[in-house]
Amino acid sequence: MPGEGKVSFGQDLGWRLEAIAFAGLTQFLRLLSVEGASNLGGWLLKTLGPRTGTHRTVIRNLRIAFPDMESSERERLARAAWEQTGRSFAETTIMDRLTPASGRIDIVGAKRLEAIRASGTPVVFVSGHMANIETMAAVLVDSGLTVQVTYRAANNPYVDAQIRAARARYGVKLFAPKGGDGARELLAGMARGESVALMNDQKFSEGPEVEFFGQPVNAAPGPSRLALRFGTVLQPMSVVRLPGVRFRVTAHEPISLVPTGDRAADIKRGVQAVTSFVEDRVREHPVDWFWVHKRWPDKVYAALPPAGPED
Repeated sequence: MPGEGKVSFGQDLGWRLEAIAFAGLTQFLRLLSVEGASNLGGWLLKTLGPRTGTHRTVIRNLRIAFPDMESSERERLARAAWEQTGRSFAETTIMDRLTPASGRIDIVGAKRLEAIRASGTPVVFVSGHMANIETMAAVLVDSGLTVQVTYRAANNPYVDAQIRAARARYGVKLFAPKGGDGARELLAGMARGESVALMNDQKFSEGPEVEFFGQPVNAAPGPSRLALRFGTVLQPMSVVRLPGVRFRVTAHEPISLVPTGDRAADIKRGVQAVTSFVEDRVREHPVDWFWVHKRWPDKVYAALPPAGPED
């Protein structure tokens, strides 16, 4: 099970012990109420997150995105974002209790999803890591669409199997693309009429350079390539956390890519459109975004002015 290549006994043992701990935490959280699990996860990361080295990344990201924000406000936002991340992690274990049927998800643009299903034409769903992204997948499943929800597999294969099983409990068909084989599977799925859903807001060194919060970033060209190849649209989705462990999932106006004969330029326009969409959503609800990853290239971080004593 542990991957395609051989791993050492020590590595495999470490993975197994980590998986046992993860399974125990999952079972404990599933014994709690929805509010109890979410509150506990939020409290843990709000308490522990700011004490980790990753907190520096969160603050640096906020300095890049909101250079005029007061340092005290930046720190408040960073701690609130840690709480959001903790809530989302804990809620992943109980997502079978957070589907649209639970009454905890408000859906905006449901008719748009119904029209996609009725048309039989696959689309490329795109979004960013905002609030609890699992709720978007839950909405797509509930809408009756056949969608391959792509994700980045966990490094620990035993933990990854548990994550896949948790998502399968509420009907998500997951697919973790790897290299050329993964791309071929995505193409084959769309050829069968299946839509795909991809996150498009993480660092991708080989992607075209576009602008995010006024700074250069590289972003994955895959969603735009697929949309152009199949003559379909990029369908943006977003989720906002509401009070009381509730969410609002929105299917936004689709992004149409018109081929001009310059494929590279067409792809870059699509990548910029998706990146701008994510930026707009982050500006609307900054606390919802996943600030803990290094989104910008090293040169942007290196160009940051020296931090003040409160940063």
